[in-house]
Amino acid sequence: MTTLNDSNWTAAHHLFDEGGLSVVLPCYRLADRLERNLRKLDALLAAQGFPYQIIPVDDGSADGSAEILTALATTVPSIHPVLFPENRGKGAAVLRGATQAMYAWVLLLDGDFDLDPAVLPAFCDVAEQSRADVIAGSKLHPASQVAYPLRRRIFSALYHQLTQHVLHLGIRDTQSGMKLVRAEALKYATDRVLVKHFAFDLELFAVMHGGGFTFAEAPVRIDFGVRWGCLSWRMLWRTLIDTLAIGYRSRMLHYYEGLTPLPDVPAAADGPRFSIIVACPGDSVVLRRLIEALKVQTYRNFEVLFLPDRLLVRPETNYRFRILATGQVRPAKKRNMGAVAASGDILVFIDDDAYPREDWLAVAAARFTDPAIDALGGPGLTPPDDPPKAHLSGAIFASPLVSGNFRCRYFIQGPLRRVEDFPSCNLFVRKTAFEAVRGFREDFWPGEDTLLCADLQQQGYTLWYEPRMVVYHHRRPVFAPHLRQVGRYALHRGYFARRIGLNSRRVSYMIPALFVLGLTFGVPVCWAVPCLWWCYGAVVALYWVLTWADALLEAPSIRMTVPFWFGLVATHMWYGVRFIQGVLSRRMPCGVVPFDHR
Repeated sequence: MTTLNDSNWTAAHHLFDEGGLSVVLPCYRLADRLERNLRKLDALLAAQGFPYQIIPVDDGSADGSAEILTALATTVPSIHPVLFPENRGKGAAVLRGATQAMYAWVLLLDGDFDLDPAVLPAFCDVAEQSRADVIAGSKLHPASQVAYPLRRRIFSALYHQLTQHVLHLGIRDTQSGMKLVRAEALKYATDRVLVKHFAFDLELFAVMHGGGFTFAEAPVRIDFGVRWGCLSWRMLWRTLIDTLAIGYRSRMLHYYEGLTPLPDVPAAADGPRFSIIVACPGDSVVLRRLIEALKVQTYRNFEVLFLPDRLLVRPETNYRFRILATGQVRPAKKRNMGAVAASGDILVFIDDDAYPREDWLAVAAARFTDPAIDALGGPGLTPPDDPPKAHLSGAIFASPLVSGNFRCRYFIQGPLRRVEDFPSCNLFVRKTAFEAVRGFREDFWPGEDTLLCADLQQQGYTLWYEPRMVVYHHRRPVFAPHLRQVGRYALHRGYFARRIGLNSRRVSYMIPALFVLGLTFGVPVCWAVPCLWWCYGAVVALYWVLTWADALLEAPSIRMTVPFWFGLVATHMWYGVRFIQGVLSRRMPCGVVPFDHR
C-alpha cells in the first residue's frame, strides 16, 4: 500500500526528469503567508533537480498579494505569477494557470498549503504504479494523515454521498485541493468546464472522466486544526446548486460524453489546403486578434483571404494573407467573392469577431481525410476575457431552454455527428460542394448560412459537427445588443419557415412564438371560458419554475442568477414576437433596405 513517504523521490524523477512539472496554485487573500509558502515549495522542488515551474494565480485579492507575487517573481526565476484584476473563482484561476503550464505533468495545489506539498512523492508512486492520468488527493485514503474538525467531516461525508448519486467517478474525495494531472487531460478539460467557483473540482473530474482519462487516489497530509476553513452557508448553498447542475448536465444533457477519436493529422504536403475567408467591414481590434490566432495554427497548409470594404494596410507581410477590397456589400457576397479567388480544397468561413484555437485547422484536416464529410462545423465558445455581460449572453444562448438540441454550437459537447444547420462563424465546406450549390444566396443577411446548409443537403451533401474544432466568438452584451441579435435571427427564421421550409421548419423554432401567442390570446379565451384559467395558470407556473431552475443551474455565477432569468425570459419573448413577424412578412428588411453593417 502507498504510504506518506516524503523522502523517496525515485518515482518523481521517473515522471518529471524528462517531462517536467508545472505547479498551479490558486491564491486568494493569502498575503500573510504567500511568500513563505512559495519559497518553501521552490526549495522543495529545486532540491530534486528536475525541470519545474510554479504558477501562482492571484484571484483578485485586495490584500497586497499581487504586489508580493510581482516582487517575488523578480528574485525566484521559477515563479511565473498570473494576476486577476477581480475575483473570478477558484476554477477560473486554475484554468488560467493551466494555460501557462509548459510541462507534461501539472500539480494543482491550493495556495494556502493546508495540504502539505511534501507528500508529492506519494502521488508519484501512485502514478507510476497505476499508470493513471489523474491522481486525486483523498482524505479518505487509509494512509492519509488528517486533522479535521467534526463539522467539516460531517459536511464532507454528506457531500460524498451526494456526488456518488450524481456521478460515478470511481474516487471518493472530489474536493481535495491537491491533484497530479497529465497535461493532456487538463488541456482536454480546460474549455469544457463551466463551473468556476464552488463545485469546480467535481466538474473537472466529470469532464476528464467523460474523456476517458483514468483516475487513482493518493494519501494527503492535512491539518485544519479547529478552523472552519472557507466554509460558509452561502458557499454550501452554491456548492449544492453547482453540484446539481453538474448532475443535470451529466444525466439529462449528456454534456460530459466522451469525444469521438480523432484520426491522425495528415502532413501538410498530403493533407487538404484550406482557404480561410474573412468577410469584414474593415480593420478592428477583434480582426487583429483573429490574425494573431491564425499565425500560430499548428497545421500550416492554408491561405487567408480578407474581404474588407476598402483596401487595408497589409496586416501581415506573409504569402498566406491576401486582401481583396469588395466595396460595401453583404457578407454573403463577400464570401462568394473570396471563394472564387480561393486556391484551397476546403473553404473555411469565420467571422472577424471570432478567433480559433491553435489546433483548429489540424482537427479539421484530420476529419476531412474521410471523403464522406462534405461540410464541418464546430462550437463557438465565449472568450474567457469577454466582459461579464457578454458571458451572460453566451450562457443564455447555451441554455437548453433557448437552443435545445442546438446548444452544441456553444459547447464542446458529445461525439462527431450529423447536423442539418450550422452558423458561418465556424464552417468548413469542400470547394466542390460549395460550387455545386452556387455558394451563398446573396440576398439575405443574416440567414445566408442557414440557406447554404439547406442547399447543400438538398444536393445530397453531408454536414457534420466536430466538438474539438473550436473558435472563440465574442458575444453581444445583454440586454439591448443581445436582443437585437436574437431578433434578427428570429425574423429570418420565421420568414424561412414559411417561405422555404427545409431546416427552418422545426417545432423547436416555433415554441417561443406559440408561447407568446398563448400568453396573448389565452387571457381573453379564459375570460370567455373560465374553466380554462387553471390550465393557463398551470402553464405559466410551469414556465416560471423551469426558467428559474435553469437560471439557478446555468447562470455563470450566483450574482448573475437574476439577470440570467430576465435575459432568458426576454430572449423567449422577443424571439417569439420576431418569429411571428417573420412568418407574416412578405419580404425581409435586407431585401428592401440598402445593406449597412456599421
